[in-house]
Amino acid sequence: MLDCNECPRLIEKPFPIVISGASGTGKTSVVERLLAADGRIVRGLTATTRSEREGEKNGVEYEFLSPEEFEQKKAAGYFVEHAKVYETWYGVPRKSITAPLKKGKWVVLNVDVQGGLTIKKAYPEAVLIFVLPPSMEALEKRLRGRGTDSEEEIQTRLATAAQEMSVAPRYEYVVINDEVKDCTNRLLAIIRAETSRTARGLVLPKSAEN
Repeated sequence: MLDCNECPRLIEKPFPIVISGASGTGKTSVVERLLAADGRIVRGLTATTRSEREGEKNGVEYEFLSPEEFEQKKAAGYFVEHAKVYETWYGVPRKSITAPLKKGKWVVLNVDVQGGLTIKKAYPEAVLIFVLPPSMEALEKRLRGRGTDSEEEIQTRLATAAQEMSVAPRYEYVVINDEVKDCTNRLLAIIRAETSRTARGLVLPKSAEN
């Protein structure tokens, strides 16, 4: 029988968590609940060229940059990934991933599928989770319910959503957001299961290794 000094130990190693999904699937609400549910999970700050909205603060919701600043940082290799979405640039600064990981935090990133796959190449330990709406009809209802987009913009977002959903099989997990609380619980279950994977941090005593 092994004594306690010979038992395997699980070292919880933090990793990036990528959340992707079409506009209108409720990713932002799910991420907010995820952050509130576990203090070890933090938001990976994204940089953007869009203007600050009421209530937003630079360095909290986003790192707000002018198009010129964004271009300079992009040329300098500041971003792990970057993309232009509906005439606005978004990018994930490398430090927004590396800094939390060094502090033992799990960093969650809300990015599009192109960005998610790029992050996976840079950080193979990352977990990719795709959030789906219950149906395309539900997605269209959510987009119209926001009251912020024109008919042309809604049709563009629906077409883009269909394209993004075709990439979902390249992600490790798919979760349907039919209800925010349930969806958040599923995400937490995935993260906890991934944290417990033996390949991530199981340390065996030398006697057991032999």
